[in-house]
Amino acid sequence: MAACESELLIESLKAIVGLAGYREGVDIESKNYQDAMGARSIPPVLLLRPDSTEQVSEILKACHGAGQPIAPQGGMTGLVSAAAPLEGEISLSFERMKKVVEVDPFTSSMTVEAGAELQTIQEKADAHGLLFPLDLGARGSCTIGGNLSTNAGGNRVIRYGMARELVVGLEAVLADGTIIDGLHKLRKNNTGYDLKQLFIGSEGTLGVITRAVLKLSPKPSSQVVAMCAVNDFAKVADLLVHVQAGLGANLSAFEVIWNNTYKLIDQHVPHATVPMDDHYGFYVLIESMGSHAEKDSDLFLEVLSQVSEGKLIEEVIVADSDTKIKNLWTVRDAAAEIYPGVGYMHTYDVSLNVDDMGYFGEEVEVRLRAEWPDAILGLFGHIGDGNVHIVIHVGEDTLRLHLQIDEIIYGLIQELHGAVSAEHGIGLMKKQFLPYSKSESEIALMKALKHTMDPQGILNPGRVF
Repeated sequence: MAACESELLIESLKAIVGLAGYREGVDIESKNYQDAMGARSIPPVLLLRPDSTEQVSEILKACHGAGQPIAPQGGMTGLVSAAAPLEGEISLSFERMKKVVEVDPFTSSMTVEAGAELQTIQEKADAHGLLFPLDLGARGSCTIGGNLSTNAGGNRVIRYGMARELVVGLEAVLADGTIIDGLHKLRKNNTGYDLKQLFIGSEGTLGVITRAVLKLSPKPSSQVVAMCAVNDFAKVADLLVHVQAGLGANLSAFEVIWNNTYKLIDQHVPHATVPMDDHYGFYVLIESMGSHAEKDSDLFLEVLSQVSEGKLIEEVIVADSDTKIKNLWTVRDAAAEIYPGVGYMHTYDVSLNVDDMGYFGEEVEVRLRAEWPDAILGLFGHIGDGNVHIVIHVGEDTLRLHLQIDEIIYGLIQELHGAVSAEHGIGLMKKQFLPYSKSESEIALMKALKHTMDPQGILNPGRVF
């Protein structure tokens, strides 16, 4: 694009959003340069802050015509540089589109703009006696648009499913500015292709999500949480089978913290108080949510008694108050908060069959220490749905050495026929490893779909593949 053409485009984009709707130069905050991983930091050419779907449409129409690349941004809590701008890109932030448009108790749905923060959505649902079950450690800063674009999972996937299971309707804008209006509240709508699924999990490469109708659930009237100590992963897997059978639909979370992470939490996260000694192999947080407090509590204790008698657990702490429940969840959330005390850490989220996780945890440590004997690593995750997170620090050069570390992690994932991403997407950080989990024909179809929907390649170019 010629310099004069670029200047004309910039001025036309400024006019679309108005004075309050853009930032440029030194007025662009550093938070718009990089995501939570911080692997790269490049200022965008211009930061656009639209306040309506119509403005988003006009922006994309103009950029499509000029071939100008766009990087959509939410809360910037991602870990794969999907929202971090590249050289010459314009950032499209949804920080001014954060309204909760409507809560409809009759259809158990909520209509929200893409920039609405997850915690705000949770609190709005709670105020109406309902539950939006998607829950992440970054709930206070991540946005629903980002959650949907990465098909986020989180703590309660085992009961409620991934983000794509929690969307009733969706509005999105295509690369050429066309608005796809699918904002209905129908739970059953089998009229042709389910177009919303094109945008959920596509990391802003096929279209830009602007609004969504979210599926709410009845708010459980009971919550029981326990932390169990287990000595080997085979027993963790058996424990999962037993609590699934015993608690049925009441089982809402099954989170596992490896011993190495548990120790790091104790050492580096002062506000999280670990409730047990650190000599056990694994620490399992189990949550049950139901509608009959006394009955649900009795069932929970009965199941715990059975697994204890079966020698699956070594120690158990049952939270018998809201404060104690919060404290146990604080320990689990702290697994993602150990970075400041350790130093820069690479973060991974991978998916495996549950029966491969024990071997994976042992083998990844062996392979890492063969290269870096003093490596610091921790594992934790939503084991109920096969999701493991890994955090790794190998010294001052951790950031520079990330490709070597990646090859160890993803090479092992490939051997075990797992997925290089469970819930954080591919972005820029994992694109070269996509063939470890996708076949050539699958990738070819993905590229064909991308070309059809974004022929100019302006939406998050270079991400995913």
